Amino acid sequence: MIRLKFGVETLSHTRLSVSPAIEAVEWLKLTATTRRHPVFGAPGPGARAALRHPDVELLVALLTAGSSSYMPDLLTPQPRPGPADKILDAQLAEIEASPQEDVDAQVLRAVPTHAGPRLPTRIRRLAESGRLPRRLAAGIARFWHDTLRDDWPSLRTVLDRDIAERSGVAARHGIGQVLDGLHPAVHWIRDSLRIDTHHEHAVDLSDHGFVLTPTALSWPTLMFQVDQASQTTVYYPAGRLGTVDRRGPVALPDVLGVTRALLLTDLGVARSTAELATRHGVAASTVSYHLGALHRARLVSRHQHGRHVLYQRTERAGSLIDSA
Repeated sequence: MIRLKFGVETLSHTRLSVSPAIEAVEWLKLTATTRRHPVFGAPGPGARAALRHPDVELLVALLTAGSSSYMPDLLTPQPRPGPADKILDAQLAEIEASPQEDVDAQVLRAVPTHAGPRLPTRIRRLAESGRLPRRLAAGIARFWHDTLRDDWPSLRTVLDRDIAERSGVAARHGIGQVLDGLHPAVHWIRDSLRIDTHHEHAVDLSDHGFVLTPTALSWPTLMFQVDQASQTTVYYPAGRLGTVDRRGPVALPDVLGVTRALLLTDLGVARSTAELATRHGVAASTVSYHLGALHRARLVSRHQHGRHVLYQRTERAGSLIDSA
C-alpha cells in the first residue's frame, strides 16, 4: 500500500490538471510495444514512423529498459499552475533542467534496480555527462509534434470534462469525496490518501501541494509518481472515456474524436487528402492516418480520380451523422 499523508498545506494546494507529458509518454509506450489502446486502438503509421527519430528512439530505450511498472518521474513533471496551453512547454523546460541528483537517483540507480544490472551504455554515458535530460525533452517534444499535437484538442475535451465534473463534486461535497472517488484502489481515510498496490511506500505531503491528473492514453490504468514529495501526482483514468451515454443523442466528436468528426462532416462531396489538409489546417500525414481509420470502419469510401485518391463518406457515415 502507498500512503500519502496530507496536511493543511496539501489540501489548500490540491489541484486538478491535465498533463500533456504523461499522455505523450504513454502513447509512446503503446507505440513502442505494439499494443492497442482499449478505446483508441493501435497507434498509426505516423506514430511508428516517429520512433525513428534519434531522440525518440533514445526515449524508447529508456522506457523499455526497466519493468513496465517503473518510469522515471523526471519524464512527467507535475503540471504547474498556469494557462493550459502552456503546460507542455513548462514540462519540457523542467525535464531539460532536471538536476543531476534526480538523474542519478531515477535513471542511474532506480532503472537498473527494476531492469536488472545493465543500463544501456549510451543512456548511462549521457546521464553521467549531464546531457540526458536535454535529449529526453527533445524526444518527448518531437513525438508530441509528430503524433499528438493535432489531436490534443479532442483529448482535452475529454479531460476537461472530467475535471469539470470532479470540480462540481468538490463544490457540492468537498475534496474528500473527489479523492475517494478517483478509482476503486484509491481511498481517502482521515488525513491520508491510500492506494492499494503491492508497493510499500509512505510520503509526507504536509509541506507540499498535490495534483490529480485525468488521463486518456493510459486509460484505464491508475498510476502515481511518488519519488519526490514535491512532484507527487496521481494519474487516474478519465471518467466515461470507455462508455457511451445511451440516455440521449451522442455527440459525434465524443465518438470519433474532433479531427475525424470534422473530416467526416466535410466529406459530403469527394475530396483529396491534400484538399482536406488545406481546408482544416492539419498535416497531410495526419489527414491520411485518420482517413485510413475511417475507411477501415467503412465510414468513407475511396476511389482513384486521375492522379488523386478521393474520399467521400458512406451511407453508414451519413446515418451516424444524422443520429448525432
